[in-house]
Amino acid sequence: MEKVIVKLVLENGVEQPKYMTQGAAGMDVQAFIREAVILKPLERALIPTGIKMEIPYGYEVQVRPRSGLAIKHGITLVNTPGTIDSDYRGEVGIILINLSNTDFTVNPGERIGQLVLQKVYKMEFKEVSILEETERAEGGFGHTGK
Repeated sequence: MEKVIVKLVLENGVEQPKYMTQGAAGMDVQAFIREAVILKPLERALIPTGIKMEIPYGYEVQVRPRSGLAIKHGITLVNTPGTIDSDYRGEVGIILINLSNTDFTVNPGERIGQLVLQKVYKMEFKEVSILEETERAEGGFGHTGK
């Protein structure tokens, strides 16, 4: 598997994101908070990670939810996947939301998301007067059933 170098600056005491298994696509990232944050049902909060990255041009890092937090606690990300652009140099923050009906406590150092490196392709639009027809046409939003 090809490796791409992403430069990283860590706040004092922050653990470097890491792959939890050999086949993992995403690196787990932790909450960089001094005190626990309580998320009430349907509440969201920006949780700092204490990391800054220099992502190579032509790539992005996507911030994705952790499936364990989602299924066990109803915790996910508001903007999933979140995109960290190659020219962003600020601290990575993760917007968590509690979709459950009970409070959830985010503890310091808790794994709250995962980072996935993706190649980016630039689009160029070509304006035309008509598009090729397909069987699907304009069907969308559940047009094939539930």
